[in-house]
Amino acid sequence: MPDGSAVTAHVANPGSMLGMNASGLKVWVESNDDPKRKLNYSWKLAELSDGTLIGVDTALPNKIIAEALVNNAIPELTFDHFKAEVKYGENSRVDFLLSANDEPDHYLEVKSVTLSREKGIVEFPDSVTVRGAKHMAELANMVASGNRATILYLVQRDDATSFRVAGDIDPTYLAAYENARGGGVNVLIYDTVLSANEVFIGKRLPLASGRISV
Repeated sequence: MPDGSAVTAHVANPGSMLGMNASGLKVWVESNDDPKRKLNYSWKLAELSDGTLIGVDTALPNKIIAEALVNNAIPELTFDHFKAEVKYGENSRVDFLLSANDEPDHYLEVKSVTLSREKGIVEFPDSVTVRGAKHMAELANMVASGNRATILYLVQRDDATSFRVAGDIDPTYLAAYENARGGGVNVLIYDTVLSANEVFIGKRLPLASGRISV
């Protein structure tokens, strides 16, 4: 801390956080005085040596997307109603179930993206994710049964220009992703506008050309 003291901060991120483990990394923490919480600080942002900000809280993307849906900030996803955390498939919960009059249900899964190993290109996942592969299969099944489905990768860093799947980190996830896309699951990538004061949805990003061989 600025006064030289050390604190322990909670990190709401189950991934490997690859690329955010450099010695001397500047981090932004948020304080709280909630007596029900074990720790009085939460790690919210990492700041790289070049000033790039990375949002480390994986609980934020769903809140950001919920706000964006309310405000119709995602042109590809404008619906009359939506519900969060709806049960579906084989003991799964979809992040959002979108609905409109006289249209099939639309299943929306949101993933937080923080990894970048090549300038401008962000990647998902940053570690093996059996759960993530399962979600891709579940979305494909929903499309096969007559519904619609989208996987939305929300990029929580401010230096991204394109996105790709990190197939060398998790070949099984890459296969599930490609099978889902081939089965009609839509893919969207959006970045976020990050600062120490707020974070909100930004612009749509393209898929990167080519892929890392596995």
